[in-house]
Parts: sequence; structure tokens; C-alpha cells
Amino acid sequence: MDGFNESALGKWLEGHKLLYQIFKFGIVGVVCFFIDYLVGLIAMNIIVAIFGKDSFEVASLIGSALGFIVSVIANYVLSFKFVFERKEDLDRKAEFVAFVILSLIGMGINSAIIYLGVSYFYKNIAWLNAHVGHNLMYTISKIFATAIVMVYNFITRKIFLEKKD
Repeated sequence: MDGFNESALGKWLEGHKLLYQIFKFGIVGVVCFFIDYLVGLIAMNIIVAIFGKDSFEVASLIGSALGFIVSVIANYVLSFKFVFERKEDLDRKAEFVAFVILSLIGMGINSAIIYLGVSYFYKNIAWLNAHVGHNLMYTISKIFATAIVMVYNFITRKIFLEKKD
């Protein structure tokens, strides 16, 4: 057996087009999650190092936004290369603008969840503040936000950007 598509799993997934597409979307999502997470974490830590721990809330929002922007560009390229079939009648500029608008809505959801995690829960639950560092709280919030936004992204891209059979 030669390659993934020749494997039993590959053949099964090919026979289940939506599951195979979700699988590929998940792989792209994991790659983009690490891009998003690493860019965001690095930016957040640079801001906290410059302005101090009191800047953590704002730093987490800025880091989250920067990571998200870089990952959206990577996600656009990878999504249309490996996951979704393009609509022939949709101009590439219009496609990218729609992708960005849908992604900005996703970024809003993402940022709101992270802000809620690091601002409300971290500050207002004494146990978290005492036992969980700000990097771990950001990570927990980011994972939760990513799961929700991933579902949103798949559904909206499938509805608005993918070629219909």
C-alpha cells in the first residue's frame, strides 16, 4: 500500500467525503492553531516584558489578534489548497474578502472568549489567580476559543465559500 490515500483509512475517508473534508480541515486547523498560538504567546510575552504584568489583559488581546491575523492568511492558503473546492464564479479577491470577513467574526468570538478567560475568570476566581499562571490561563482560554471558532469556521466556509455539488 502506497501513501495515505491507498491505506484502509484513506479509502474509508474518501468514501465519506464530508468526514474526509473535516479530517483535512482539522489538520489545517492544527497547523494554523500552532501558528496562531505561538505568534500570540510571543507577542503577549514581549508586551508583558516591556510594560509589566499589569498589562497582561491588553497584552493577551493584542497577542491574540496578531496570532489570529497571521494564522488567517495561512489558513486561507491551506484551506483552498487542501480542504475546500473553490466556486468558479467567485472572484479571488471577493473570495479573500469573504474569507477575511468570516475570519474577523471568528476573531471576535476568539478574542471575547480569551478576554473572558484571562480577565473575568482569572481575576475573579481566587484559586485560578493563586495557582494558575497567566501563560497557562491564556493557553486554557485559547484552546477553548479555538474549538468553538473551528466549528464556526468550517460551517461558514462550507456555506459561503465552497463550490456546491
